[in-house]
Amino acid sequence: MKTSSNIPGILGLGLALFWVQAGVAAAAEVKVFSTIGVRSVMLELGPRFEGATGHKLVISFDVANALKRRIDAGESFDVAILTVPVMDDLIKHNKIIADTRVNVARSGMGLAVRAGAPKSDISSTDAFKRALLSAKSITYPKEGLTGIHIAKVLERLGIAEAMGAKATLTGAESPAELVARGDIEIAAHIIPELLAVKGVDFLGPLPSELQNYIVLPAGVGASAAEPQAAREFLKFLTGPVAVPIIKSKGYEAG
Repeated sequence: MKTSSNIPGILGLGLALFWVQAGVAAAAEVKVFSTIGVRSVMLELGPRFEGATGHKLVISFDVANALKRRIDAGESFDVAILTVPVMDDLIKHNKIIADTRVNVARSGMGLAVRAGAPKSDISSTDAFKRALLSAKSITYPKEGLTGIHIAKVLERLGIAEAMGAKATLTGAESPAELVARGDIEIAAHIIPELLAVKGVDFLGPLPSELQNYIVLPAGVGASAAEPQAAREFLKFLTGPVAVPIIKSKGYEAG
């Protein structure tokens, strides 16, 4: 009789162990391809998602076009956070599941200088043009929508040739990092990525007539190894924990 009285406790312990083991078994390694545009967000949200779910994120950061080349070459991934044109093309070619697409963040573009450096006025188109022409050097992304737009702005202002001689175009490295080290005078990039780097001062956004907004959508890979965990991550990125953090980094959420 004494032995049978312990049965409920034994069963309870066994059930608890079962659910612990089931939770461990359900934990997944989620491979994420993320544009560098949301690096600061991912570095903060990643650990929070891992702590809440038990899943592990393996994140590769690069410009969207470089990530697209990896996807087109057949490299596997579970979630991709990209720019709109790249996302559209990958959905069109069945590389990303269309109905999983969500917009994670939106941001305008701006300029930054090394912390403590003189701050030029860039509040108008004429002032912006003068600031660039007087700068000794400038850096912005080589690829992606930001780089494409900045190049178009320089063309529109008629200073592309003059700026080309003093421009350094970056790949996966943030332009603001080069400015923080003192290698370059001015960085042009999306605003949150300028704000995220220590050692730089934000000059301000591009003037309204030159401004362009970048929307960064995410989606689940059509051949994802962990589709359920990938969908959980997308839900997390648009949920109540993520939205305030996205906004705190200088983005508009969704």
